[in-house]
Amino acid sequence: MGPGDFEIVARETCHDGFFRLERYVVRHRLFRGGWSPPLARELLERGHAAAVLPYDARRDRLVLVEQFRIGAVHDPAGPWLIETVAGMIEPGEDPVEVVRREAREEAGCELGELVEIGTYYVTPGGASERIHLYCARADLEGVGGVHGLQDEGEDIRVLTPTFEEAWAMVGAGRIRVATPLIALQWLALHRERLRREWGTAP
Repeated sequence: MGPGDFEIVARETCHDGFFRLERYVVRHRLFRGGWSPPLARELLERGHAAAVLPYDARRDRLVLVEQFRIGAVHDPAGPWLIETVAGMIEPGEDPVEVVRREAREEAGCELGELVEIGTYYVTPGGASERIHLYCARADLEGVGGVHGLQDEGEDIRVLTPTFEEAWAMVGAGRIRVATPLIALQWLALHRERLRREWGTAP
């Protein structure tokens, strides 16, 4: 099915703050034929994001970041999560510009060549957000410490594990966010090629 197989019956804004919450009434074609009845659905509009996994092929190391996240405030393991470098895309901004800026701000890291991993919806059952995900060539000598913009309340710890150390974190359940899981699984599939192509000095 495609864009012509649904219609918006009604739409209203319920909240417009840091996030925007809209209420839709929609109906759509059914796989078995005919149309659905009108369905009320709430949609969280928070914009789209770009994320990157910086990878140093010479050292077989990568960058992950750890920070406090309100969405995990009730997590039994605590609300500090290990993630990829990421940022929101402002209107008219290129996702590549976003990841280069965020790598500097969040990790003190300059990115070289970028490879697009893919673009995906985070939770399309109730939110419109999509993430543009990349892997980037990087020289991680001296990268680490605590970074982030103080005026945005950021307190970001930079981790530079080897691939094997990061993969062990996945196996142990220490990484509980979708984006780094996707990025590391992609790297597991493409790591040997990147080590051949990026294994010389950037």
